[in-house]
Order: sequence, then structure tokens, then C-alpha cells
Amino acid sequence: MATTGDNSKTALIDGLNGLLADHLALYFKTKNFHWHVTGPRFRDLHLLFDEQAIEIRDQIDAIGERVRKNGAMTLTSIGSVAGATQIKDQDDTSLAPEKMVEELRDDNQKVVDRLKGLKKHAEEAGDNATDGLLDDWTDMAEERVWFLTSILS
Repeated sequence: MATTGDNSKTALIDGLNGLLADHLALYFKTKNFHWHVTGPRFRDLHLLFDEQAIEIRDQIDAIGERVRKNGAMTLTSIGSVAGATQIKDQDDTSLAPEKMVEELRDDNQKVVDRLKGLKKHAEEAGDNATDGLLDDWTDMAEERVWFLTSILS
């Protein structure tokens, strides 16, 4: 019979793998927009999207390692990422810059929401290291949302 701690750890691992999928998908989408943005704000958005992509990329390994340090397996393929992410693909390479910013804002907000939901699982599982990292990752994602929202104001 599973204990509450076991259920919390399972929920944490599932959530971390979802977070990993979101970061992988969001990284690729942000780079897509970095490569395809056009228009009068090209330089500013091109650089912002790249900065945000690098920040997201740099969190990917740490998220995967938290899964492994909890004794579980991470995602293993593009298919497993697609099945676990809440970030929708965007294949339109002619998307207006404002639409790119809106999508990235909304996607980063989804990441913030997932991060905040994971906090209780880390606490219940007694995983202090993940708990602390979630605070840092939430702050970073909230900053990305803030920057993207400010562009649209």
C-alpha cells in the first residue's frame, strides 16, 4: 500500500517531467520565434527571444537531474515531450510579432502555474532541494511573463 509520501513523490516526479516537457517545448518555440520574427522591432524582439530561450535552456538539465535524483526516469523522446507538455506547437513562420509575444507570454504563464502547483508536491515529498529550485524557476518565469506583458502594453 502506498503512503502519502509515496503519492507526493509520484506527483512530484510526474510534475517535474511535465515541467521538463514544457521547458523543452517552450525553448524550441522561443527559438522558432527568434529565428522568424520580422518587422520594425526585429532587433529588440530577436535579442529578447534569444535571451529568454537561453534562460529556459539552462533550466532543462537541472529539471531532468531533479527527476533522476528522486530515483525516477526522465522523458526520453520528442514523443514523450509532446505527450507531457501543455505548450502548443506553432508552425506559422509568418506570425505577427505581437502574436509571438502574446503566445510566449501565455506559454510562460502556463509554466508559472505548473511551477506553483509543484511547490506543494515538493513540500509533501520532503524534497527541500526541488522546493528551493522551484522558487528560483518561478521567479525567472514570472520575469519572462512580465517582460512579454510589458511589450504588449
